[in-house]
Amino acid sequence: MSATAVHSLWTTAADPIEKIPAPHIEYAQLAPVLIVVGVAILGVLAEAFVPRKGRYYTQVFLSFFGLAAAFAAVVALAADGYAGSGADSKAHVAAMGAIAVDGPALFLQGTILLVAVFSVFTFAERRLDPSDHGHRADSFAAQAAAVPGGEAEKAAVKAGFTTTEVFPLVMFAVAGMLVFPAANDLLTLFIALEVFSLPLYLLCAVARRKRLMSQEAAVKYFLLGAFSSAFLLFGIALLYGYAGSVSYGRIADVVDGTVTDITPALADTMGNDALLLIGFAMVMTGLLFKVGAVPFHMWTPDVYQGAPTPVTGFMAAATKVAAFGAMLRLLYVVLPGLRWDWRPVMWGVAIVTMLAGAIVAITQTDIKRLLAYSSIAHAGFILAGVIAATPDGVSSVLFYLGAYSFVTIGAFAVVTLVRDAGGEATHLSKWAGLGRRSPLVAAVFAVFLLAFAGIPLTSGFSGKFAVFKAAAEGGAGALVVVGVISSAIAAFFYVRVIVLMFFSEPKADGPTVAVPSPLTMTAIGVGVAVTLVLGLAPQYFLDLANQAGVFVR
Repeated sequence: MSATAVHSLWTTAADPIEKIPAPHIEYAQLAPVLIVVGVAILGVLAEAFVPRKGRYYTQVFLSFFGLAAAFAAVVALAADGYAGSGADSKAHVAAMGAIAVDGPALFLQGTILLVAVFSVFTFAERRLDPSDHGHRADSFAAQAAAVPGGEAEKAAVKAGFTTTEVFPLVMFAVAGMLVFPAANDLLTLFIALEVFSLPLYLLCAVARRKRLMSQEAAVKYFLLGAFSSAFLLFGIALLYGYAGSVSYGRIADVVDGTVTDITPALADTMGNDALLLIGFAMVMTGLLFKVGAVPFHMWTPDVYQGAPTPVTGFMAAATKVAAFGAMLRLLYVVLPGLRWDWRPVMWGVAIVTMLAGAIVAITQTDIKRLLAYSSIAHAGFILAGVIAATPDGVSSVLFYLGAYSFVTIGAFAVVTLVRDAGGEATHLSKWAGLGRRSPLVAAVFAVFLLAFAGIPLTSGFSGKFAVFKAAAEGGAGALVVVGVISSAIAAFFYVRVIVLMFFSEPKADGPTVAVPSPLTMTAIGVGVAVTLVLGLAPQYFLDLANQAGVFVR
């Protein structure tokens, strides 16, 4: 081979290769999520390196300040114009099309972070159970890996171990929930779903009392959650097959027929509505499972009853906010062109959910199961606002989610206070005469129940009024009638609990009300304050939700 030939080989090999473009990530706009993930990782490191005595304080400190910093970042982004809807709005799609930074995303992220802060307070509560061998006990198992009732567990309790891993797990869950309503492509949606579901499956299994019931709840949640994830993923595959893309904007263009660069392959699949409709139905199945809508609600009562009560409160409030946010974005950004196809189905789901939640709740004898069915009925009420398919629909759902989540956190925090020898006294018969034994706790719980029932002067009324008004204006008048009937049915069992607390004789062997630390008091106090403020003067917050109700396309 001659020298020139070798030289020409070298020069052809050394021709510049096309550079792989570096991803363009807007770190400042993703700050809320990045802060929470960073704190979660620090929490995992703290578990490894901080001595056991100092872990609890380290984790509570990290979680609280991490969530507070993330909330500050959300407020800063909103103040900077990312949440606006006018010509000067900076709302856009960040992270190379993966995450939307717009009004609904920031509003829901702020709500989730506030809910998480007060949930962490209930997680950190250590004064409710009597001391075990001189060590303060919280709601979580001393050693989650130990067999319930076995020698290892007794040794762990005696040594005063605590499961402080719950704090980094909550932070990972919150990180997933922050991405979920902001996801702007289907793969990001799925990854966010997994990131917040997996920690929740674990958190459900680590109750200190009734451990077998707690583990059963976690297994049920995990198996049914795996099913719902599979549905969602299958739906994503079909939608990708239909539109040739997982990006929300691109799928919306293909659905509307406004897409310009049609390849032969896309021309083949675009005409195939079966892919679109079945794919969409499967993705919605995954989301309806997460919000606990009938017929995908089977897991809700069992999991709410078995999980540690602080986890139940966090799950009931934050998961609903995240999942409804994702559902709104999917229906309003990706599928406005399919409105005639999805509205009748959602009508059916909403009606069944409202009625089933309210009617089955009447038969419940356990306070946590009662609140679980109540949350199913509330999912139905929120779906009424989703179905409105108008800008008012979006803002009313945002407002309802904010109001509902604080009532829920407060109600479950009160449930942790009523205790007997076996831990929390959740059977309704135990709550008889509570109003005479400790009038303040019973009064606070009554406020939350009246808010759930939607009685005027509470946040529940403002939320329901906004959602039903939007639904009626969006042409879903019949749905509002069903909603009002279900509210009336639901009011019966809420008022029944109030009557039981205030107008029954207390039993001699009835439960006691534990005196909590300032942490739980704060969570309950904020719950009451938000419930009353949103009930008496909701206008400022309704306007806030209105301004935040515009999705970026």
